Amino acid sequence: MERTEKMNVADQDGMNRMDRIPSHLRRKDRVFEPFASIFRSFPISPVIIHQCAAARYDLDMSKPDKISRRTAIASLAGAASAAAFGVHKMNMGEEQTNLKLKGRIKQSVCRWCYGSIPLEQLCKNVKAMGLTAVDLLGENEWKVAQENGLICSMVLGIGTIADGWNRLENHNRLVKDAERLIPMVAKAGFPNLITFSGNRNGMGDAEGLRNCVTGLKRIARIAEDNNVMICCELLNSKRSHPDYMCDHTAWGVEMCKQVGSSHVKLLYDIFHMQIMEGDLCDTIKENVQYIAHFHTGGVPGRNEIDSSQEINYARVCKAIVDSGFKGFVAHEFVPTRDPMTSLREAIRICDV
Repeated sequence: MERTEKMNVADQDGMNRMDRIPSHLRRKDRVFEPFASIFRSFPISPVIIHQCAAARYDLDMSKPDKISRRTAIASLAGAASAAAFGVHKMNMGEEQTNLKLKGRIKQSVCRWCYGSIPLEQLCKNVKAMGLTAVDLLGENEWKVAQENGLICSMVLGIGTIADGWNRLENHNRLVKDAERLIPMVAKAGFPNLITFSGNRNGMGDAEGLRNCVTGLKRIARIAEDNNVMICCELLNSKRSHPDYMCDHTAWGVEMCKQVGSSHVKLLYDIFHMQIMEGDLCDTIKENVQYIAHFHTGGVPGRNEIDSSQEINYARVCKAIVDSGFKGFVAHEFVPTRDPMTSLREAIRICDV
């Protein structure tokens, strides 16, 4: 792989450092949104980060089709952090002070955002901060969380962002995956399992809605019987995931209504819905009965949720509390500073 010349950190005249990302990490010349925030945040070459990721996580980057979105993002996020700061400068083993939370919001943290920190150490840190869960873990990671007194608040599992329930030809495969995973998730004592609508690829929203409803109805009963919530994630198609179908709250809510199950709801990503819709607080209050889980992230960039970005997270979290919501709000932002310092700050902001 060729080494690129040193690049200017600042974006100028619409040109930015994303142009230097190796081509096989692009999807139709559009880069996943979390990559953008990572590469804009660190004053180092994306190629160097790419090489670090391959070495650090033993990934075969020559075969991108074998690497999942979450795996790639986690690897690159971790490599970026390690390359910029050095693993030993990230307070990975530092004692984390319990924040003595009010606890009106149950908070969690998405594992992929802290890919450079060993999972066991991350679990110890968030446990010491007063959290009870880690989000977006694969099957091989559940035991680590459990051994550290945590649950997985959202399990990775059914389908992918681009390839989901809106295609009838996917249904048998997705149902089979669900029938295997749901009892395992229930046995582990975890509450939620993530899924996706899939991309449009020329399909109309009405047809996609019918197909999603048809497929999700097939797994609703097993979800109910095992008390596991199936959560279809709302994502923005404006900037981060072009062509994704479940990109507006109204569409997702209508899907849930038509499925008609207490155990098929939405993962409301606050970052994504701010980009697509805004009007966060009223939308949440009006539709909370169809929302099972929340994700955070600063707009723009999906970085820290502090005053450097546009969402008033304290206000949004107060609306969540006032709505009577009892599920998890999981932090899914890519830290640009010391990761644990940024996470502690985010927990305080949301502890309304």
